[in-house]
Amino acid sequence: QVQLVESGGGMVQPGGSLRLSCAASGFDFSRAHMSWVRHSPGKGPEWVAAIDAGDGRTFYADSVAGRFTISRDNAKSTLYLEMNSLKPEDTALYVCARVDMSGNYASAPRGQGTQVTVSS
Repeated sequence: QVQLVESGGGMVQPGGSLRLSCAASGFDFSRAHMSWVRHSPGKGPEWVAAIDAGDGRTFYADSVAGRFTISRDNAKSTLYLEMNSLKPEDTALYVCARVDMSGNYASAPRGQGTQVTVSS
């Protein structure tokens, strides 16, 4: 079955960096559009970044553009999110999902998430 397992979260000071990973199994990862979505207390899910299958085009929310980089390693069936210049407002549970930026996140296969906390 489809399985997505995130890792790499933690606590970091403002201005710091983290690299998240999402290990995928149970489907042909190389053919899947993938996204990172974050969940903050009191807010709905916020789409962060997406990467297409095939040509690997990337898309970013305005709030993270220029600071975050999404990438994928199809040979390892792994999705990444490099996060730099982190801000307290980036604090959230980060979830990887098999969905593109215009897809239905609510019904998309997703992982359990990894917590990112940005605090001094």
